[in-house]
Amino acid sequence: MALIVKKFGGTSVGSIERIEAVADLVIRAKQQGHQVVVVVSAMSGETNRLLSLAKQIDDRPSARELDVLLTAGEQVSIALLAMAIVKRGHSAVSLLADQIGIKTDNIFGKARIQSIDVNRLQQELEHNRIAIVAGFQGRDIEGNITTLGRGGTDTSAVEIASAIRADECQIYTDVDGVYTTDPRVEPRARRMAQITFEEMLELSSLGAKVLQIRSVEAAGKYNIPLRVLSTFKPDSGTLISYEEPKVATKTVSGIAYQKDEALLLVRQLPENPHSLAKILCLLANYDIEVDMISQINHQGGKIDYALTVHSNEYAQALDVLTTNLSELDASNVDGDQQVAKISAVGVGMKSHSGVAGTFFDALAKENIHTLLVSTSEIKISVLVEERYLELAVRTLHSAFSLESGE
Repeated sequence: MALIVKKFGGTSVGSIERIEAVADLVIRAKQQGHQVVVVVSAMSGETNRLLSLAKQIDDRPSARELDVLLTAGEQVSIALLAMAIVKRGHSAVSLLADQIGIKTDNIFGKARIQSIDVNRLQQELEHNRIAIVAGFQGRDIEGNITTLGRGGTDTSAVEIASAIRADECQIYTDVDGVYTTDPRVEPRARRMAQITFEEMLELSSLGAKVLQIRSVEAAGKYNIPLRVLSTFKPDSGTLISYEEPKVATKTVSGIAYQKDEALLLVRQLPENPHSLAKILCLLANYDIEVDMISQINHQGGKIDYALTVHSNEYAQALDVLTTNLSELDASNVDGDQQVAKISAVGVGMKSHSGVAGTFFDALAKENIHTLLVSTSEIKISVLVEERYLELAVRTLHSAFSLESGE
């Protein structure tokens, strides 16, 4: 018998029929002898509907009141799922975050969980009940309702799994696992049976949208095995853990991409240690996060810097840098929004040489020019023109033979 946390996203509970199917799935696990805690998102589209209502009142609604509104979606789905399970003759109870003592900080809209009081959950499990918990939400020290941000139900599930020392946290979604790349771009993409936390963390941060990055960070921190499965065709899915596959590991496990990158070029700054610091501090003052950074065009004691920001923050970043040209002692700032980041990730890079050569040779053969390069122990990322995104993904996927089995 195992203690399992099962998380179901919005598409998994997107209709009464889907909720009924989830109830059957949860009951099967209970009948197999497992103790089960379920963490549920709002029904598909519900959060957007509530957000739309708020925007009809105020284009910039109060962050506190918005959190109060948006958490209503999860309350609906947990109650409906509990009803479906009880109707089938099994004991179940729906629980809001404050009922199981999920405490967060007070950053509305993107709060972080600080602690969970496991007593209520343990009591429900001891009474042989299926506990169904609202994901995405918590309470701050003053009792205010908070939300964890988009995809926060994954984080709720992992944090709860850690708190109750679950044997596994299972993330049910509309895909059946983690693939070597996006199958919509490369139809030959292959589902991986197993992947390490380190690789999954990189893939999530680099654009793979299967799991929210904060949930992967939490699972790795607490060493909670994660499994990604399909709600619609559940099987073994993909296991994410610290244990590396027993079979030979490929040097590269997956190819990720991000379309929401924008390139900024800050030109003719003094070539000294303070120039880059001034740029980064200035952007940080406006909470603008910088991703890739490179020094380019050293000439005559002057230097240009190339850096990337999220495309949603491009206009603001460009305006901030342009407004402060004199403070930066730069000649001008320009940029390009038609760019994309492509990344290869794999723990096998640690012990295999030649990965970079294969990577750049494959792109060169397709005449794909790289604008920026960033590397770490287990990844290589490049910025390319957006028009080459799909070609670059397919080219690299083929270059590392990711379509073949492990």
